[in-house]
Amino acid sequence: MAAAVQGGITQPPNSTVYVKNLEERIKIDDLKEALTEIFSEYGTVIDLIAKKNLKARGQAFVVFEDVESAERAIKEVQGFELFEKPMLLDYAKTRSDATVQKEGDEEEFELHKRRRLAEKERKQAHQAAEEQKRLKRPAVSTTVDAAAARPAKAARGAGLKSSNPTAGAVVPDEYLPPNKILFVQNLPEDYDVDGLTQIFGRFEGFREVRLVPSRKGIAFVEYEAEAGAISAKESTSGMGLGAESKPIKVTYQRQ
Repeated sequence: MAAAVQGGITQPPNSTVYVKNLEERIKIDDLKEALTEIFSEYGTVIDLIAKKNLKARGQAFVVFEDVESAERAIKEVQGFELFEKPMLLDYAKTRSDATVQKEGDEEEFELHKRRRLAEKERKQAHQAAEEQKRLKRPAVSTTVDAAAARPAKAARGAGLKSSNPTAGAVVPDEYLPPNKILFVQNLPEDYDVDGLTQIFGRFEGFREVRLVPSRKGIAFVEYEAEAGAISAKESTSGMGLGAESKPIKVTYQRQ
Protein backbone atom coordinates (compact mmCIF):
# COMPACT_ATOMS: atom_id res chain seq x y z
CA MET A 1 0.00 0.00 0.00
CA ALA A 2 2.10 2.91 -1.27
CA ALA A 3 1.90 6.35 0.24
CA ALA A 4 0.60 9.10 -2.02
CA VAL A 5 2.04 12.03 -0.05
CA GLN A 6 4.65 12.41 2.66
CA GLY A 7 3.19 13.52 5.98
CA GLY A 8 5.12 15.30 8.69
CA ILE A 9 5.99 13.25 11.78
CA THR A 10 6.13 15.55 14.81
CA GLN A 11 5.78 13.13 17.73
CA PRO A 12 8.10 10.41 19.08
CA PRO A 13 7.20 6.80 18.18
CA ASN A 14 4.57 5.03 20.24
CA SER A 15 1.92 2.41 19.59
CA THR A 16 -0.94 4.85 18.83
CA VAL A 17 -1.34 6.35 15.35
CA TYR A 18 -3.12 9.69 14.94
CA VAL A 19 -5.04 9.92 11.65
CA LYS A 20 -6.45 13.18 10.28
CA ASN A 21 -7.93 14.60 7.05
CA LEU A 22 -10.62 11.90 7.06
CA GLU A 23 -13.88 12.39 5.19
CA GLU A 24 -16.28 13.93 7.73
CA ARG A 25 -19.49 12.97 5.92
CA ILE A 26 -18.96 9.23 6.32
CA LYS A 27 -20.86 7.52 9.14
CA ILE A 28 -18.65 6.73 12.14
CA ASP A 29 -19.38 2.99 12.02
CA ASP A 30 -18.47 2.83 8.31
CA LEU A 31 -15.33 4.89 8.90
CA LYS A 32 -14.17 2.67 11.79
CA GLU A 33 -14.83 -0.46 9.74
CA ALA A 34 -12.74 0.88 6.84
CA LEU A 35 -9.89 2.01 9.11
CA THR A 36 -9.83 -1.33 10.93
CA GLU A 37 -9.62 -3.21 7.63
CA ILE A 38 -6.71 -1.04 6.44
CA PHE A 39 -4.64 -0.88 9.60
CA SER A 40 -5.13 -4.52 10.62
CA GLU A 41 -2.74 -5.41 7.80
CA TYR A 42 0.13 -3.99 9.84
CA GLY A 43 -0.48 -5.53 13.25
CA THR A 44 -3.03 -6.23 15.96
CA VAL A 45 -5.36 -3.25 16.51
CA ILE A 46 -6.44 -3.24 20.17
CA ASP A 47 -8.56 -0.07 19.97
CA LEU A 48 -9.81 2.40 17.38
CA ILE A 49 -11.27 5.74 18.43
CA ALA A 50 -13.29 7.95 16.08
CA LYS A 51 -15.94 10.38 17.32
CA LYS A 52 -18.68 12.38 15.62
CA ASN A 53 -18.60 15.54 17.74
CA LEU A 54 -17.59 18.73 15.92
CA LYS A 55 -14.03 19.04 17.27
CA ALA A 56 -13.18 15.38 16.65
CA ARG A 57 -14.56 15.07 13.11
CA GLY A 58 -12.13 14.00 10.46
CA GLN A 59 -9.79 12.42 13.00
CA ALA A 60 -9.15 8.99 14.49
CA PHE A 61 -6.72 7.15 16.76
CA VAL A 62 -5.59 3.64 15.91
CA VAL A 63 -4.03 1.77 18.85
CA PHE A 64 -1.68 -1.09 17.98
CA GLU A 65 -0.35 -3.80 20.25
CA ASP A 66 3.23 -2.63 19.72
CA VAL A 67 5.26 0.33 18.42
CA GLU A 68 6.67 -1.63 15.46
CA SER A 69 3.18 -2.11 14.00
CA ALA A 70 2.47 1.62 14.33
CA GLU A 71 5.78 2.43 12.57
CA ARG A 72 4.94 0.11 9.65
CA ALA A 73 1.44 1.55 9.34
CA ILE A 74 2.64 5.16 9.25
CA LYS A 75 5.30 4.34 6.68
CA GLU A 76 2.93 2.49 4.37
CA VAL A 77 -0.42 4.26 4.85
CA GLN A 78 0.83 7.86 4.91
CA GLY A 79 -1.13 9.69 2.19
CA PHE A 80 -3.25 6.69 1.21
CA GLU A 81 -6.63 7.87 -0.07
CA LEU A 82 -9.68 6.80 1.89
CA PHE A 83 -13.05 8.00 0.58
CA GLU A 84 -11.13 10.14 -1.94
CA LYS A 85 -9.11 12.01 0.72
CA PRO A 86 -5.43 11.33 1.55
CA MET A 87 -4.93 10.30 5.15
CA LEU A 88 -2.28 12.21 7.12
CA LEU A 89 -0.62 10.19 9.89
CA ASP A 90 1.50 10.91 12.94
CA TYR A 91 2.12 9.32 16.31
CA ALA A 92 -0.32 10.35 19.05
CA LYS A 93 0.91 12.89 21.59
CA THR A 94 0.09 10.66 24.55
CA ARG A 95 -0.39 6.97 25.27
CA SER A 96 -3.93 5.70 24.80
CA ASP A 97 -6.09 4.31 27.61
CA ALA A 98 -5.91 0.87 26.00
CA THR A 99 -2.09 0.94 25.93
CA VAL A 100 -1.75 2.04 29.56
CA GLN A 101 -4.29 -0.55 30.68
CA LYS A 102 -2.41 -3.27 28.78
CA GLU A 103 1.11 -2.31 29.90
CA GLY A 104 0.54 -1.01 33.43
CA ASP A 105 -1.33 -1.93 36.58
CA GLU A 106 -4.68 -0.60 37.81
CA GLU A 107 -3.07 2.21 39.83
CA GLU A 108 -1.12 3.49 36.82
CA PHE A 109 -4.24 3.31 34.66
CA GLU A 110 -6.29 5.35 37.14
CA LEU A 111 -3.50 7.95 37.38
CA HIS A 112 -3.36 8.15 33.59
CA LYS A 113 -7.12 8.75 33.37
CA ARG A 114 -7.00 11.45 36.04
CA ARG A 115 -4.20 13.26 34.26
CA ARG A 116 -6.03 13.08 30.95
CA LEU A 117 -9.23 14.40 32.51
CA ALA A 118 -7.36 17.22 34.25
CA GLU A 119 -5.69 18.24 31.00
CA LYS A 120 -9.04 18.20 29.21
CA GLU A 121 -10.64 20.39 31.86
CA ARG A 122 -7.68 22.80 31.80
CA LYS A 123 -8.09 23.17 28.04
CA GLN A 124 -11.82 23.81 28.46
CA ALA A 125 -11.12 26.43 31.11
CA HIS A 126 -8.54 28.11 28.87
CA GLN A 127 -10.97 28.15 25.94
CA ALA A 128 -13.71 29.62 28.13
CA ALA A 129 -11.31 32.30 29.41
CA GLU A 130 -10.26 33.18 25.86
CA GLU A 131 -13.90 33.44 24.82
CA GLN A 132 -14.54 35.70 27.81
CA LYS A 133 -11.70 37.99 26.71
CA ARG A 134 -13.06 38.03 23.17
CA LEU A 135 -16.52 39.05 24.34
CA LYS A 136 -15.12 41.83 26.52
CA ARG A 137 -12.80 43.20 23.82
CA PRO A 138 -14.22 46.48 22.40
CA ALA A 139 -15.00 46.51 18.72
CA VAL A 140 -12.61 48.50 16.49
CA SER A 141 -14.39 51.48 14.99
CA THR A 142 -13.36 53.50 11.94
CA THR A 143 -15.78 56.31 12.72
CA VAL A 144 -15.44 59.24 15.10
CA ASP A 145 -15.62 58.14 18.75
CA ALA A 146 -19.25 58.42 19.82
CA ALA A 147 -18.46 59.64 23.33
CA ALA A 148 -16.25 62.43 21.98
CA ALA A 149 -18.88 63.43 19.43
CA ARG A 150 -21.70 63.62 22.00
CA PRO A 151 -20.16 64.61 25.37
CA ALA A 152 -23.49 65.65 26.83
CA LYS A 153 -25.05 62.21 26.40
CA ALA A 154 -21.94 60.55 27.78
CA ALA A 155 -22.11 62.72 30.87
CA ARG A 156 -25.76 61.94 31.48
CA GLY A 157 -25.05 58.23 31.17
CA ALA A 158 -22.08 58.24 33.50
CA GLY A 159 -22.34 55.67 36.29
CA LEU A 160 -25.05 53.59 34.61
CA LYS A 161 -24.48 49.84 34.35
CA SER A 162 -24.25 48.35 30.89
CA SER A 163 -27.18 46.25 29.73
CA ASN A 164 -24.84 44.21 27.56
CA PRO A 165 -25.03 40.63 28.95
CA THR A 166 -21.46 39.90 27.87
CA ALA A 167 -19.96 42.86 29.71
CA GLY A 168 -19.68 40.92 32.98
CA ALA A 169 -19.11 37.51 31.44
CA VAL A 170 -17.46 34.95 33.67
CA VAL A 171 -16.16 31.46 33.10
CA PRO A 172 -19.06 28.97 33.53
CA ASP A 173 -18.82 26.65 36.54
CA GLU A 174 -18.44 23.61 34.26
CA TYR A 175 -15.21 24.99 32.74
CA LEU A 176 -13.39 26.11 35.87
CA PRO A 177 -9.83 24.71 36.05
CA PRO A 178 -9.23 21.81 38.45
CA ASN A 179 -8.27 22.48 42.05
CA LYS A 180 -8.45 20.48 45.26
CA ILE A 181 -11.80 21.89 46.50
CA LEU A 182 -15.17 20.87 45.04
CA PHE A 183 -18.34 22.94 45.16
CA VAL A 184 -21.42 20.72 45.49
CA GLN A 185 -24.92 22.05 44.77
CA ASN A 186 -28.53 20.78 44.70
CA LEU A 187 -28.05 18.63 47.81
CA PRO A 188 -31.13 17.25 49.60
CA GLU A 189 -31.78 19.16 52.83
CA ASP A 190 -31.48 16.02 54.97
CA TYR A 191 -27.87 15.31 53.91
CA ASP A 192 -25.37 16.16 56.63
CA VAL A 193 -21.57 15.97 56.93
CA ASP A 194 -21.62 12.26 57.73
CA GLY A 195 -23.78 11.44 54.72
CA LEU A 196 -21.59 13.42 52.35
CA THR A 197 -18.42 11.98 53.88
CA GLN A 198 -19.65 8.49 52.99
CA ILE A 199 -19.93 9.60 49.36
CA PHE A 200 -16.84 11.76 48.93
CA GLY A 201 -14.59 10.16 51.57
CA ARG A 202 -13.85 7.12 49.41
CA PHE A 203 -11.65 9.11 47.04
CA GLU A 204 -7.90 9.53 47.43
CA GLY A 205 -6.71 12.32 49.73
CA PHE A 206 -10.13 13.21 51.19
CA ARG A 207 -9.78 15.88 53.85
CA GLU A 208 -13.20 17.22 54.90
CA VAL A 209 -16.75 18.26 54.04
CA ARG A 210 -17.86 21.78 54.93
CA LEU A 211 -21.50 22.81 54.99
CA VAL A 212 -22.61 26.44 54.78
CA PRO A 213 -24.88 27.12 57.79
CA SER A 214 -26.81 29.95 56.15
CA ARG A 215 -27.27 28.16 52.82
CA LYS A 216 -29.12 24.90 52.29
CA GLY A 217 -28.26 22.46 49.54
CA ILE A 218 -24.60 23.34 49.08
CA ALA A 219 -21.27 22.12 50.47
CA PHE A 220 -17.53 22.27 49.89
CA VAL A 221 -15.44 19.10 49.75
CA GLU A 222 -11.68 19.41 50.14
CA TYR A 223 -8.93 16.98 49.12
CA GLU A 224 -5.20 17.01 49.71
CA ALA A 225 -4.47 17.33 45.99
CA GLU A 226 -6.16 17.90 42.64
CA ALA A 227 -6.02 14.19 41.76
CA GLY A 228 -8.57 13.24 44.44
CA ALA A 229 -10.89 16.10 43.54
CA ILE A 230 -10.75 15.17 39.85
CA SER A 231 -11.68 11.54 40.57
CA ALA A 232 -14.49 12.57 42.92
CA LYS A 233 -15.95 15.08 40.47
CA GLU A 234 -15.86 12.59 37.62
CA SER A 235 -17.57 9.89 39.70
CA THR A 236 -20.21 11.93 41.55
CA SER A 237 -21.32 14.68 39.17
CA GLY A 238 -24.98 14.10 38.33
CA MET A 239 -25.40 11.46 41.05
CA GLY A 240 -28.98 11.17 42.25
CA LEU A 241 -29.52 11.69 45.99
CA GLY A 242 -32.51 11.74 48.31
CA ALA A 243 -35.97 10.30 47.95
CA GLU A 244 -36.44 11.95 44.56
CA SER A 245 -32.94 11.01 43.31
CA LYS A 246 -32.28 14.63 42.48
CA PRO A 247 -28.98 14.94 40.55
CA ILE A 248 -26.30 16.93 42.34
CA LYS A 249 -24.04 19.42 40.58
CA VAL A 250 -20.33 19.05 41.30
CA THR A 251 -17.82 21.65 40.06
CA TYR A 252 -14.48 23.01 41.18
CA GLN A 253 -14.49 25.89 43.64
CA ARG A 254 -14.14 29.24 41.96
CA GLN A 255 -10.75 30.71 42.88
